[in-house]
Amino acid sequence: MDHKIIAHGNNHYEVELGHGNLHVYANPEIFQSFESRVYEMADNNLRIPRNVYMGYTPDAHVGVGTCIGTTAVWNMKDGIVSPSIVGVDIGCGMRVHTTSLHRSDIQDKAVRRALITAIEKYVPTNERTNSHYADIDIMNVVQYGLKGLPASYVPNERWLTHVEESDFQYDHAFLEHLPPKIRKNAQGQLGSLGSGNHFIEIQYLELNEEHQELAAKWGLFDGQVVVMIHSGSRAWGAMVGREYNKVLKESMRLWGVSNPDPNLIYAPIVSQEGQTYLNLMYSSLNFAVSNRHMIAFGVQEAFREVFGSGMETPVLYDLMHNYALKEFHRGQPMLVHRKGATRALPPKHFLNTPAYKETGHPALIPGSMGTSSYIMVGREEGLKNFYSICHGAGRTRSRRATKEMVTVDQFEQSLKVGSEDEVMVNHRSLETILDECPQAYKDVDQIIDSVVGASLADVVAKCKPMAVIKGI
Repeated sequence: MDHKIIAHGNNHYEVELGHGNLHVYANPEIFQSFESRVYEMADNNLRIPRNVYMGYTPDAHVGVGTCIGTTAVWNMKDGIVSPSIVGVDIGCGMRVHTTSLHRSDIQDKAVRRALITAIEKYVPTNERTNSHYADIDIMNVVQYGLKGLPASYVPNERWLTHVEESDFQYDHAFLEHLPPKIRKNAQGQLGSLGSGNHFIEIQYLELNEEHQELAAKWGLFDGQVVVMIHSGSRAWGAMVGREYNKVLKESMRLWGVSNPDPNLIYAPIVSQEGQTYLNLMYSSLNFAVSNRHMIAFGVQEAFREVFGSGMETPVLYDLMHNYALKEFHRGQPMLVHRKGATRALPPKHFLNTPAYKETGHPALIPGSMGTSSYIMVGREEGLKNFYSICHGAGRTRSRRATKEMVTVDQFEQSLKVGSEDEVMVNHRSLETILDECPQAYKDVDQIIDSVVGASLADVVAKCKPMAVIKGI
């Protein structure tokens, strides 16, 4: 497929496709690596009526119906909502907690192994194991988010304020549309990690010299031990996603609406189907942010077990990268879909949570397993991509292909197994998580270079891995 490409400079390309233009933010090396299928998917997305904007971040790669790494925007008054451009793991996102520890405090492998063991005690990593919070009514959680949690699980006010959103408000009457089994399947999962690319990672920071002052305002210092968490809405969001893909697909058939990609599902925002999906999606976002909160609560308990009851792990920030949210841009309300894309607001932007109004909020970008992650801050220029940046490294090959191409020995080398700087893992056999090795992903440093070069965001700190807890 041939396309006309307009190079705007500064890692910004505009690709003219058959049904509209796609904006791509990538350095030349990453841009050249995109396969034709990502453009085919973009063109299918652009067939959806009245699209205002569509962009790819450098970690973009083929997904179901829509590429992961997509930002797609419609006006609220006459626009479209698409479960396919949200993704099945609704509300999946990142969370970082800080500590007063220095890297040297956990350099001893025995200390790191003790932390891993303690975290597994408090945070279930096996899909078949229920969480430890059976006393929490998940209906309160899906209705009120963090405000629906018992006070005993909220260590202090900061845990409610240093988040992208603590309570996604919607019409709770729409919960009646859900099948009864959704509550049964989700009960017992709050505070559990999930499998796939979800993780808890213990890291230490290397601050960017140019942003030392900002880092200090955020409470960060060189060598600081932090905890990064990646998880989503578990069974609740998965069932909402699957259920309303089916409902909206049937509605499209009845309306006579079609798309070359049968996995691309959408409906008008103002339709009954669109409103039902949006409201239930917000219930999933509430579950997701509460799930990461409870994982973090368990992690703090684990740190206290190893370092004493006075140990505190303040939340730095919590944000999502799979959702559709009403935002105000160009003087009007718009529905911004981000599928594998992270919102990175600049300093003083009115959408910032009050805690980060002046500085801009931390944008949390994970690397692949064994590589660096990043804490970034948005720039004013990010407006051109509706303040969206990457959400990680982005897969470069499937799980199956990874297992066929990469050996356990190569994976061990990536994790520096046997050395003093080994990235320790909770799995006794790396073969069980081989599909999550760094070789399955793009080079995260190239991804970050693309974002910085496009003036979308700046690096505040690099997060170097020391120990990883993965689910099975």
